[in-house]
Amino acid sequence: MSTDVADRILSRLREWGVECVFGYPGDGINGLLAAWGRADDQPRFIQSRHEEMSAFEAVGYAKFGNRLGVCVATSGPGAIHLLNGLYDAKLDHVPVVAIVGQTARSAMGGSYQQEVDLHSLFKDVASDFIETVTVPEQLPNVLDRAIRTAYARRCPTAVIVPADVQELEYTPPPHAFKMVPSSLDRSSWTAMPSPDALRRAADVLNSGDKVAILAGQGAAGARAEVAEVAELLGAGVAKALLGKDVLSDELPYVTGSIGLLGTRPSYEMMRDCDTLLTIGSSFPYSQFLPEFGKARAVQIDIDPHMIGMRYPYEVNLVGDARATLRELIPLLRRNEARDWFDEICAGVERWTEIMERRAALSADPVNPEYVAAALSPLLPDHAMVTADSGSATNWFARHVRLRGDMRASLSGTLATMGCGVPYAIGAKFAHPNRPAIALVGDGAMQMNGMAELISVAKYRHLWDDPRLVVAVYNNRDLNQVTWELRAMGGAPSFLPSQSLPDVSYAAFAESIGLTGIRVEKPEEVEGAWRAALAADGPVVLDFVTDPSVPPIPPHATWEQIEATASALLKGDADGAAVMKQGLKSKFQEFLPGSPRPGADD
Repeated sequence: MSTDVADRILSRLREWGVECVFGYPGDGINGLLAAWGRADDQPRFIQSRHEEMSAFEAVGYAKFGNRLGVCVATSGPGAIHLLNGLYDAKLDHVPVVAIVGQTARSAMGGSYQQEVDLHSLFKDVASDFIETVTVPEQLPNVLDRAIRTAYARRCPTAVIVPADVQELEYTPPPHAFKMVPSSLDRSSWTAMPSPDALRRAADVLNSGDKVAILAGQGAAGARAEVAEVAELLGAGVAKALLGKDVLSDELPYVTGSIGLLGTRPSYEMMRDCDTLLTIGSSFPYSQFLPEFGKARAVQIDIDPHMIGMRYPYEVNLVGDARATLRELIPLLRRNEARDWFDEICAGVERWTEIMERRAALSADPVNPEYVAAALSPLLPDHAMVTADSGSATNWFARHVRLRGDMRASLSGTLATMGCGVPYAIGAKFAHPNRPAIALVGDGAMQMNGMAELISVAKYRHLWDDPRLVVAVYNNRDLNQVTWELRAMGGAPSFLPSQSLPDVSYAAFAESIGLTGIRVEKPEEVEGAWRAALAADGPVVLDFVTDPSVPPIPPHATWEQIEATASALLKGDADGAAVMKQGLKSKFQEFLPGSPRPGADD
């Protein structure tokens, strides 16, 4: 029996170990869809509600599964819709391959229906590899190279297959001139810095009295090694958001997140340290790193393209984090002076108390910080947590404490809205035996999440552990931008752009066969979490939260909060004064330099 090019694409994906492809149908990939029918849906075709969601699901699958994500879309508009999810993969360094249909070769250049210059469209997002298959003999090399490049460079790549080529009979490249053969194997490899570079790095780290470590997602495979280095050097460990699951938050020297959404211990550690070790992170906000010239610094990163550009590092080690640390550890001396280490641990304890008190503050009706804080101790072992972009990210960053083998991720660099629910779906297909929790703002939920709940309902029966919990912060406000306008722009909220329709997300969930729980009182929060995490199927938690709870940065001053209050009630001096007093009574004790509760004034 003859085999079409489309049949060969699917068989080659299977040979690469691809089990799921996230996509949406269209006539530009009819040949592939027919091949899927002949292949008994192997690899499994996962239908999203929108091609952008297909790409996000492939990213979530790749992030949580530590493997290749694959998405597929039709020509023209389908291909265009993939872009946002593919840019998410590009900026967060995630291996994803997009397989895209195209107008038939005979119609190209004729302004034909859905004819788009896909090479120009994808040339930036898939800059590491993009190619069009124009003859069957070209297929193995193009597809294999797209997969191999995605893995090796941790990036999105694109393979374009015109509609008529998909239906051609497949013939492999012969042993002949101008034919390019291909091979399947992708043996593992480990990058290592030179012994001299390791010695120089050790000299820098051994000379430090106050060592700080910044860990990102590139350190995810080096959990034990990062902990050993921290304990040897008496260092604290701050985590970039993409590295939130690198180390357990139960370790006393883990200071938590860094940056605008970070913690005060992380901010103070970076401010006061004399030595910095960055492992697997390209955290971009250098103002949250030590002052230039104040700290000696070493960086470890597997990608030479991303190294040495966030801080004036003295030694740049290009290599795999785990392998590099294993070679570095024997060269490190134990720092017997523990004053710095003890100071960091004490700062973490104080911050934990502060977060508990902030979560317990009254709000109208529910404090959004309490929603995340109540979840944290209830998280099941092996939970997978996704967070969408917006103010929900603040509460995820500061209140959700990970432990053990829990995993978590978000759109770290692109910070795009609408990824939380599709990420959770991708995570469930990567690990169908693990529970997933998505923390999503109502803006992101209205943008993408509600439609993708339909995909949750469609595929729930495929998951061994049926738990997928979507928690919506329902505050009727595009809250992150609102606070940015107030705090950074010095302007009150512009309601026509910020106000959202009031939607019952719980009722919507019920309407499509899921469980929906609406929470309007603080005393209902913990019970709702417990019910959702004990359910035998997906649940949507509709938390009606207070939009006026400010995401105070770790370095905020009282003067900045006063300015925010003035902006909130511009032109109303009396009202602003009342609001300042209210904010002061609630939040002043949480600012840098404030005394601990019970301390003398």
